[in-house]
Amino acid sequence: MSFPSESEVGALFLAFSGRKLEEMTTTMTTCLGRLTDEQVWQRGGEHENAVGNLVLHLCGNMRQWILFGVDKQPDVRVRDEEFSTAGGMTAAQLAEKFAATTREAAAVITALPVERLLERTNPQRGEVSVLEAIYQVVGHVQQHTGQVVC
Repeated sequence: MSFPSESEVGALFLAFSGRKLEEMTTTMTTCLGRLTDEQVWQRGGEHENAVGNLVLHLCGNMRQWILFGVDKQPDVRVRDEEFSTAGGMTAAQLAEKFAATTREAAAVITALPVERLLERTNPQRGEVSVLEAIYQVVGHVQQHTGQVVC
């Protein structure tokens, strides 16, 4: 029995991570398509986030960790606005923003040379490997997409 090389494992990780983000885009788009524009911004209380806030938060997170942290694009994230926003975008606009951001992040991930997975980056607070940054984003998107599904 032969074992895969490190580069084969890395390539599998990158391809799988890109596919998982695409799957979450399909799920998020379906869910947003079932909500009214009012429901997207509805909060159960001051301490809760609306679905729209979660979408903005995921877009900000993907931009900061993948597009800035991995792809070296400018860091344009304003995290507080992700949670303080209380409207201004329709469900369809949020779905398109999420899909566009996810496509961009997935493209960076799937095109990434395997050799960069161990490279260090500092997308937020503390240095992590590129592999860890990708893993954090995919898990984070899955977590909040699950919240939207519920």
